[in-house]
Parts: sequence; structure tokens; C-alpha cells
Amino acid sequence: MVQSIIEALRSIGALGVFLIAILDSSFLSIPEINDIIVVSSVAKRPELFFYWPLLTTAGSVIGCLLLYLVARKGGQVFLHRWFSARRVKTIEMAFARYGSLALIIPALWPPPLPFKTFVATAGVLQFPLRRFLFTITLARAVRYYGEALLAVLYGKEVEAFLVQHSLMLALIIVAVVTIAFFVHRLIETRLEAKSVGSAPAKNGSICA
Repeated sequence: MVQSIIEALRSIGALGVFLIAILDSSFLSIPEINDIIVVSSVAKRPELFFYWPLLTTAGSVIGCLLLYLVARKGGQVFLHRWFSARRVKTIEMAFARYGSLALIIPALWPPPLPFKTFVATAGVLQFPLRRFLFTITLARAVRYYGEALLAVLYGKEVEAFLVQHSLMLALIIVAVVTIAFFVHRLIETRLEAKSVGSAPAKNGSICA
């Protein structure tokens, strides 16, 4: 049933692809369908390199936003109804410790990582909306434009390669993102410490 719906949507072109991306990122799980669509479409028409990833990214962001808003309104009741308590607790701890990185990594990671759980948890925890949209857009764009670039360089062979080596590619991307994130945090922390240390003394304080 789901497969027939997907084929029907794909047959109507760009609008269908856009709707597939929305459905897959919200309330319907269609593992790797967006990745396959991007790769196959760009490999067939490389001149549309910017178009297909943009369309898929936009649809994915809208789908995530829908799930985020529903979860934000439904609260813990919604979250525990659809996801296991153990998984929810683990993800809540990830948000508490890593912030945006708890969204970036699953947005880049291939199935079967439960990305929807992270999106729903962000809604329940009232993760800042603008920050949520920026994070999801950035991560999805990196994923789909990265795949599109591979499709331009290597053609349709990339589709089989992604299926066979998706975990390895995701590990590479996540490693780069994680390193960049922690380097940014380290620089930010040092700049803040330097700013506090060089702040002028308050009036009435004793100077050496």
C-alpha cells in the first residue's frame, strides 16, 4: 500500500517528490526514499544539481516542523504514546548534554536510526523553534547536496554505493560535523573566558 502511494507520488514529478519528503519526515517512514530520489534524479539530469536537493530539503524541513509542532502541543503524553520510555529518556539526556548536535547527527545518519524520535523530543522539550529550523535545514542540506555531488561525479552507481556503504559515509560526515562542533565550542568558551578576564573593574573596586 505504502509503496503504491510512493510510486504514484513520484509519477507526478517535482510536487510528488516534495510531498514524499514531507511525509517521510513527519508521520510516514519510508527509509532512504529521499536519498534514492535525489541520487537517481541528479544522475539522470546533472544540470538540476541544485534543484532536487533543494526540493527534498524543503519538504523534509516542513515534515519535521509538522512533527515538532504536534509533539510540542501533545507533550510527554504524545511522546510516550508513540515511543518507548527508555529511548525517550536517552534522547532527552542527549539534548541536555549536546544541544543542537543531538539533532544534527540523527539528521545526517541513515536509517534505521529513529530520527523522528529526536524531532518529537525537540518539540516536547520546546527546543527553540528558529534554532530547530536552522539545524534541520543545515543538516538535511548537507546530506542531500552531498549525495547530489556524488551523483554528478559518479552517476547512478552512487545509488548502489549509498545503499551498501551508507553507514560508512554517515560516520565520516558525523565525524567531521562533531569535530567542527567541538572546535567551535572550545573557541567560543575560550573567547568568553578571555572576555570575562579582560573586563574592566567595577567602580569602587581595589586595583593593584
